[in-house]
Amino acid sequence: MSPSYGRGLLHLAAAIDQPAVFDAGSHVELARLAERGGLDFVTLDDTFARPGPDALCVLSRVAPATNRVGLVPTVTTTHTEPFHVQAAVATLDWVSRGRAGWRIDVSGTEGEARLFGRRHAAAPDELWREAGEVADVAARLWDSWEDDAEIRDAPTGRFLDRDKLHHVDFAGDSFSVKGPSIVPRPPQGHPVRVVDATEGHARPVAARYADVALVQAVSPAQAAAVRDELRRRAREFGRGPGTPRVLASLLIDLGDGEHAAEPGHGGGGPRQTAQGPLYRGGPVDLAELIAAWYKDGAVDGFHLTPAEPRRDLERLVNGTVALLQHRGLFRTFYPGSTLREHLGLARPANRYAVAGGAS
Repeated sequence: MSPSYGRGLLHLAAAIDQPAVFDAGSHVELARLAERGGLDFVTLDDTFARPGPDALCVLSRVAPATNRVGLVPTVTTTHTEPFHVQAAVATLDWVSRGRAGWRIDVSGTEGEARLFGRRHAAAPDELWREAGEVADVAARLWDSWEDDAEIRDAPTGRFLDRDKLHHVDFAGDSFSVKGPSIVPRPPQGHPVRVVDATEGHARPVAARYADVALVQAVSPAQAAAVRDELRRRAREFGRGPGTPRVLASLLIDLGDGEHAAEPGHGGGGPRQTAQGPLYRGGPVDLAELIAAWYKDGAVDGFHLTPAEPRRDLERLVNGTVALLQHRGLFRTFYPGSTLREHLGLARPANRYAVAGGAS
């Protein structure tokens, strides 16, 4: 099988989740380690279902302590205000100088709904329809400031060109937003949107709005089938070839050091567990697995979640990534400075400026 667009090097990302860790310094350390390996981005999960620090706030602390690696927090679209969500993500893009992403997720339990007291839990299809509307209005609000809307003309006292601010006047099934945003257009235009498309409910949103789709799969064929479905749907929405980028999600346990992968974890593919597909073995066999899936054209790369964050991320960077770099499959340096550049994604045009300033 082969992809329908010209691919460059493979893409690699890693989770830096550390349950019950409230020290931002620990997250900085892991993000710096990922950056040393040239990874495209790191993710930090978040949910209303468990206590812990806010992922977007933690990565805002990580931003000034890193220089190149992308920063992608999970921010749920359920029970939150879309206007505030887009402003927070845009702020992270400014703080990180164009390295922000947004992992879109929903909250589906009654316990989470009770935390807010506004409504009962809804069905997954309804929640993901709402998530799609939030993704849509976020992009509109990011475009509500044209890139040169800020004048900062001290002699005349004009800070903004009001003709380059636009109302979005969005009305959806769950909410309405007038706009414009309170945050200038982000450095990337649109911060990178990431969706886990493993479950069918999320796939329409991933196909229409995601720049990166994550897919849990235990074989290249399984991953390729979801990728092909996503890209077929994306074409129906008028999106270009190679959209979205599709990364296979794997939980990795590299605790056995240089030992070969356990049966069912290496060349035969990862093993399905309650937590998702798991690879257990050494960095060498993991590099072989990644190279094989990528060369087969099944995926554009991998999103890897270390079973033991510090130990496994270090072995990933020093072992697996180094081998992939040696084989010419992965970058040895960042050629650009933004997450979109890492992923080979163009900076989106402003829909209002393209329309000649019409709102």
